[in-house]
Amino acid sequence: MKKETLGQVLKQRRGAYDLTQRELARKLGVKASHVAYLENGRRRPSLSLLSRLAETLDLDKQRLFLLAHPEAQWIVGKDHGSAPAKRQENAWRKFAQNRGTLVRHKVTDRELKVLQKVSMLGRVSAPNQFLFILNAIRQAVEEE
Repeated sequence: MKKETLGQVLKQRRGAYDLTQRELARKLGVKASHVAYLENGRRRPSLSLLSRLAETLDLDKQRLFLLAHPEAQWIVGKDHGSAPAKRQENAWRKFAQNRGTLVRHKVTDRELKVLQKVSMLGRVSAPNQFLFILNAIRQAVEEE
């Protein structure tokens, strides 16, 4: 069985909604070429675009995040009742309040805001996993 990709999911759902790439792009506030790049696996969407894609195409945010960032699969697990949600909240709180870690890893306020949004996308159960996510984001995003 062939592994599902973000591009396949987006293209299939766009087709189910009978939208052209241009129409979807207009709804998302991006260029049609960007939608084509996403569908062909040539680009990864930003977290905010992932959220807009999920809302526009009625898709699960966590599923889209994992398709866009399969390397984070081991961090974001399946829900096992209410305990993981509590662990997730505690993990975020512990990470965000650990000034030593934030300073040592030079986490900016902007990065902290992004990580907070990531914490809402899925289940991050340990504070140190936010560092993995941050490093993945830093590698994927080229600052100018």
